[in-house]
Amino acid sequence: MTQINPLRAARYRLSVHELRQLPPDQGAELAICGRSNAGKSSAINLICDQNGLARTSKTPGRTQQLVYFELAKERHLVDLPGYGYAKVPPSLRDHWRGLIDSYFQSRECLVGLIVVMDVRHPLRDFDLQMLAYGHARGLSCHCLLTKADKLGRGAASATLLAVQKELGGRASAQLFSAHNGQGVEEARAVMSEWLRMDSAEALPPIVSKRTR
Repeated sequence: MTQINPLRAARYRLSVHELRQLPPDQGAELAICGRSNAGKSSAINLICDQNGLARTSKTPGRTQQLVYFELAKERHLVDLPGYGYAKVPPSLRDHWRGLIDSYFQSRECLVGLIVVMDVRHPLRDFDLQMLAYGHARGLSCHCLLTKADKLGRGAASATLLAVQKELGGRASAQLFSAHNGQGVEEARAVMSEWLRMDSAEALPPIVSKRTR
């Protein structure tokens, strides 16, 4: 039986370059972050079952603002800039850091953080920095170890165990692949629960153009 995906209603709302552009601090929003080459946009598109929701590109670093996707009234996903490999001036990269820092310190409706990382290169400096932001705010944090299809089953499982051990309960973690769909239902369940989508009035779902 096919499960209903409440995140399929996601649609672009706005992009934020300055804190004053943020929507009202109400309801619940979930931030998603990841290094520029970790497969964040592909993960968002698959989780929301929409091919073109988040931009994907062969050039890392395309997300240069806080991008808001609306799911329901006062329910949002927030795609954060990933500056790991982004080819941008240092001044813009510093602006991103300042914006993200201020966002985490001031945003009361932020309920959780999803950290997207390549299973072959987990827990790099950027990942640890973002987890530290989440931990300092007392947020629920969940790690998607993407591109799991690039490793054998044994190697992927061993990496997951090692990451869970290093996290020490500060965050949960799972394997994920946008290529074959591994872990997508688990990720949707976590995100829907944190956003309390069962009590939200979801927007009409976007009709997917994906061939079934």
